[in-house]
Amino acid sequence: MDPVLLVVIIVGLLLVGGAGAFFLRSGRDHVPTLDPTTTDAADKAIDANAGPEAAVAVETEPSVSVEEDEPIVEAAPEPATFRGRLGKARSAMSGYLASVVGRGDANAETWEELEEALVRADVGVGPTMEILEAVRARADADKVTDGRAIIDLVKAELKDRLGGRDISLAEGGDPSVWLFVGVNGVGKTTTIGKIATREVAEGRNIVLAAGDTFRAAAAEQLTMWADRSGASVIRGGEGADPSSVIFDAVEHAAANDADVVLADTAGRLHTKTNLMNELSKVRRVAEKGAGTVTETLLVIDATTGQNGLIQAREFTQAADLTGVVLTKLDGSAKGGIVVAVQAELGIPVKLVGLGEGAHDLIEFDADEFVDALFE
Repeated sequence: MDPVLLVVIIVGLLLVGGAGAFFLRSGRDHVPTLDPTTTDAADKAIDANAGPEAAVAVETEPSVSVEEDEPIVEAAPEPATFRGRLGKARSAMSGYLASVVGRGDANAETWEELEEALVRADVGVGPTMEILEAVRARADADKVTDGRAIIDLVKAELKDRLGGRDISLAEGGDPSVWLFVGVNGVGKTTTIGKIATREVAEGRNIVLAAGDTFRAAAAEQLTMWADRSGASVIRGGEGADPSSVIFDAVEHAAANDADVVLADTAGRLHTKTNLMNELSKVRRVAEKGAGTVTETLLVIDATTGQNGLIQAREFTQAADLTGVVLTKLDGSAKGGIVVAVQAELGIPVKLVGLGEGAHDLIEFDADEFVDALFE
């Protein structure tokens, strides 16, 4: 065969083979591919003898289920505790107490530092001297010389002086009337709202009397608390006679079988005799109808310290106080006012405020209070 012809034949065959390979490769590149997850799902459905329809169901089933209108459950508020809320008062005493413990055996400086600690906590000079005198006598009798043991004796003395008192809120009227008195800004209206919240939650029928008619926002504030707590409220016009508002509230409570009337009063300056006389009138009028005043509670701002004791003396003369509500104790370094009030006036602290929440007004517990103050 002619060599030239042979070369032409070989080149032709190579060209034809290359073209075929090109078209074959292009065909493979354009074959549609399946999503591997879809293929796996379909394979599993078919493998389970579910048929092709089941395979489609697996492909279209949403991967995340959504619960509609799921209720939101709010966590219950943590209860207020003395230990958790008396940090400022504890800090005011801690340096002196640490020095007493670090010294070991007691000496003259030990008693000076204990005195300073109690005075700084606003126990008052008179009560402080009485407490330390009693503790010193006990330490001598029992031959106690260790600083830490002497601090324990101070704590025991305070618990004895503060404890053993009836701190319940008295009833006995039909309805019972609880009057709340105190100067402006101590938290009377808020205290009433918190007590109403607690009493209604316990199933009581409560009426609020907006007797602070001289402060424009007082009635509105009390109405807000009534709405929140489920109590009812009786209010008068701005500048109305406080006694008449409280009288109407007592009559309303009697007609509606209410258990207790919580009566707000104007925030009176304890230095104004005419206003204190008006407070005495409020009490008299509150008992003219069906009600009986079973509690007259003085509300004191703990941050005022010894000034709160002056208020207590004046209000006792005007209103025959039955107990004290000490507010803002969590924000004060003057927690010792509890000791001063009970020591000098014989009036028990029944409730203390340890925060802004509706459930942060709690019954006073002498043991927990003293322990939190020292540790």
